[in-house]
Amino acid sequence: MNEHPQIPAGYMQNATGSLIPETKVKDEDKLEDELVRKLTRIAAELSLALTTFKAQALSEAVAFKYLVNERYGATKGGAKGNMTLRAFDGSAEMQIAVAEHIAFGPELNAAKELIDNCVRRWSQDANDNTRVLVEHAFQVNKTGKIDTQRVLGLRRLEINDAEWSRAMDAISDAVRVTGSKTYVRFYEIDAAGNRHAIALDLASV
Repeated sequence: MNEHPQIPAGYMQNATGSLIPETKVKDEDKLEDELVRKLTRIAAELSLALTTFKAQALSEAVAFKYLVNERYGATKGGAKGNMTLRAFDGSAEMQIAVAEHIAFGPELNAAKELIDNCVRRWSQDANDNTRVLVEHAFQVNKTGKIDTQRVLGLRRLEINDAEWSRAMDAISDAVRVTGSKTYVRFYEIDAAGNRHAIALDLASV
């Protein structure tokens, strides 16, 4: 971590790195500097506290999962790490959700070719809706990448066709899990059973 150079007494450093005598700095700029530094320091402390809390929550939840498994032979949570824990009276809930980041390998090109063959055959029967659906699925998103959810959504279509089935197999083979992110969420549940998320980020409070 780079440390700021020592600033001589009576000077303030501006955004370009120049040293400005404090007597030449406007009072409102000094107040703004003091306010931003103070609140940023508090924000950094809160961020560290949240990071520490998340690590604690995950650690204790995983420890509980293994304790229950070893002591009682019961299984908590799914294979990917997803887990929901609840207070005995149903007033509180903790969720651990693991979201996988997915990309596609070269098998996707083979899948697209097989699907195009299907669409060409079906087009003889004026099945234009399927053509539009397929073209939409393979369009790139705002970042210039194919939307994984749209492509994977094709596998939910009930189409009885051998070539289509091979295309769906190729899509499955093309899936690459490139990473994952773990989320921890907490909820308070009122007497009517309504779930209220406990906001742990500034945008939600």
